[in-house]
Amino acid sequence: MRRSLAPKLALLLIGFASPLHAAGDGSLDVAAPFEIVSADPTTSGSIFTRMSIAETLVEVGPDGALIPGLATGWEVSEDGLLWRFAIREGVRFHDGTPLDAEAAANALRIALAKPGLLDRAGVAGIEAEGDAVTVRLASPLSALPAFLAEYRAQILAPASYGPDGTATAVIGTGPYRVTSMEPPLKLNAEAFPGYWGAPPAIPKASYLSVSRAETRALMAESGDADFVYNLDPASVSRLSGSDEVTVLTAPIPRSLLLKVNAAHPAMNAPEARRALSLAIDRAGLAQAVLRYPEGATQLFPPAVDGWHDDALPPLAYDPEEAKAILAGLGWTAGADGMLERDGQRFALTLTTYPDRPELPLVAAVLEQQFRQVGVALSIDSTNSSEIPARHASGALDLGLLARNFALVPDPIGTVMQDYAPTGDWGAMGWENAEFVALAGAIARGEAAPAARAEAAAILQAELPVIPIAWYRQSLAVSKAVKGGVIDPWERTFGLPSIAWAE
Repeated sequence: MRRSLAPKLALLLIGFASPLHAAGDGSLDVAAPFEIVSADPTTSGSIFTRMSIAETLVEVGPDGALIPGLATGWEVSEDGLLWRFAIREGVRFHDGTPLDAEAAANALRIALAKPGLLDRAGVAGIEAEGDAVTVRLASPLSALPAFLAEYRAQILAPASYGPDGTATAVIGTGPYRVTSMEPPLKLNAEAFPGYWGAPPAIPKASYLSVSRAETRALMAESGDADFVYNLDPASVSRLSGSDEVTVLTAPIPRSLLLKVNAAHPAMNAPEARRALSLAIDRAGLAQAVLRYPEGATQLFPPAVDGWHDDALPPLAYDPEEAKAILAGLGWTAGADGMLERDGQRFALTLTTYPDRPELPLVAAVLEQQFRQVGVALSIDSTNSSEIPARHASGALDLGLLARNFALVPDPIGTVMQDYAPTGDWGAMGWENAEFVALAGAIARGEAAPAARAEAAAILQAELPVIPIAWYRQSLAVSKAVKGGVIDPWERTFGLPSIAWAE
């Protein structure tokens, strides 16, 4: 079987790799699973920031601290309602036009008009005043600078946007500029000679969207990509012994979790969701499938400072207790061993996506573990967009996904999107007024430090989402280059600091 498969994969690789390496053009070539949907930051902005093409007013240091980006600094009024971001001088967009306060304000106003973080920040107005952008809020939000570090708040040139505010070109300010883009798969870039900061060491870079993890691993091994992002567990083990690449792994502030439709008749009681949680052998799944040292004991990983609470009673594995809870909720075993209640089987559809190769594998294990407690699970591995789409339509039962708590450098941004109130990638059919009030107070900077622990405890008790594992990011870097690192905040591939090993 392996012998017959290898030539097919090799041929597939040649098809992918020939545009990148055949010319020997000295390009730094990146392969990752994310498709380029369009030039608009709302759909593909994370690729443009990761490829160092677009930048934001506020950046994030390796330790997670907010640092100046296109804004050299910021200040807030005593009432917390007016923020002022001083725009960096001497910055030019890739089309040669200067970055000024009006161009930055224009990009942020366009972002504000679209679904995202800014429309949840209570922004009352964004204006250019002299050499600064001012943001007026309806109510205080101490985390506003972190919101402006999110990829959808990237600053593009006015010429990037069409009349309706949709970006039709990616004209950023980063060390690389786009030379060609062929959605959904390819992007080519070159060093921007007018960049305001240190120039990149390698003058050309390319991006290729490759959905299959096995293919990305083969590209790393064969030298058809220099920087391969997001490896599957099997490839990590195999490539760790390679003479051609260096495999890097690191814990990141991202959790693998089950998104639960808490309005579903079978899961609308917290006890029912706790039973599903008790059916999951997190330690076994993490070690056998993900090849991580441990499973998740709570939603927030240790890297999510201020939200991870060591004092929180850990999530446990106890299928017998799960069965007892479900029996107490009126479920009884049918002829096939699956649970029934009022003539309805306890049958759920789990929606997940193969962009992250570990997710379908985890789904298969969950199907077996849920079956042991009498819950029938069907798996639908499809496009990741189906999870928010089915959330919106009410058709989602369970969604298996990876959620990044550093999407906004301050986790409150993601918490507000997902749980206060419910969001496309967070809770569904779940409402908790106490949690919403806590999140609001934290966002305004009014809550005591213990409020984060209180909020985490509510999520642990009611399980609107069921944590499974804390992520470790993995990538393969060619030994032909030096300087490759993992950004734990998943904002950048770090291309400008990579150089040829010679």
